[in-house]
Amino acid sequence: MNFQNKVIWITGASSGIGKALALELSNLDALLIISARNKAALETVKKSCKNPSNVSVLPLDLEVHSSFIKITATAIQIFGRIDILVNNGGISQRSLVKETHISVDKKIMEVNYTGTVALTKTILPHFIKNNKGQFVVTTSMVGLIGTPLRSSYAASKHALHGFFDSLRAEVYDNNIVVTLICPGFVSTHISMNALTGDGTSQQKMDAATANGILPKRFAKLMAKAIYNKKEEVYIAGFKEKLGVYVKRWFPRVFSVMIRKLSVT
Repeated sequence: MNFQNKVIWITGASSGIGKALALELSNLDALLIISARNKAALETVKKSCKNPSNVSVLPLDLEVHSSFIKITATAIQIFGRIDILVNNGGISQRSLVKETHISVDKKIMEVNYTGTVALTKTILPHFIKNNKGQFVVTTSMVGLIGTPLRSSYAASKHALHGFFDSLRAEVYDNNIVVTLICPGFVSTHISMNALTGDGTSQQKMDAATANGILPKRFAKLMAKAIYNKKEEVYIAGFKEKLGVYVKRWFPRVFSVMIRKLSVT
């Protein structure tokens, strides 16, 4: 793989998958713009990259959609263009439906779905003008199969699949690619920061998450999928992948399986 001179903008790049992907793409000589809310954490990621001089820090809050036009213009000016936008930023959830306040549902949708869509729409005219571009979207295996304790998170990820499948069909003639990345359990702090029913963070590492794919390994597989311009890729364990196919062909069996599945 060679990403030399490819300008790649990554959201959610201060930690987890986004950080690991930034480090991997820097090793592959990409020109990077890394975004998240935490500027100090982004600066740390930049210093850890192989080529810090080819990495630009651009703070971004996915809930503040009104800032996207100005921030996108700044992003384009940094290297003169954007080749790939990696929509990776988001938040997770650990709460039962009956215990989840509607404000939590709204927040998760605002960040994971609306924020991603708003940023995508802001950069889309740039891709159309250049007659090329690639949208990479970190969704989730629960964007395909809903599980307990993830109702709003699963809904936001299902919504991303619907939106980007539609977008892919619309922009095909503009040479714009859409790549959906579906992680299973990845060993990051996502469960630590996941929202509980009252909107506070869980502050606990799930065993399933702790035993998940290492971020460095995940980033290598994700970079390969981006490079090969895959439409949809499942980077997950056997049981998680199996769930997708069981649901598709044996939905009643899946319903029994999902009730018994350990999701924490």
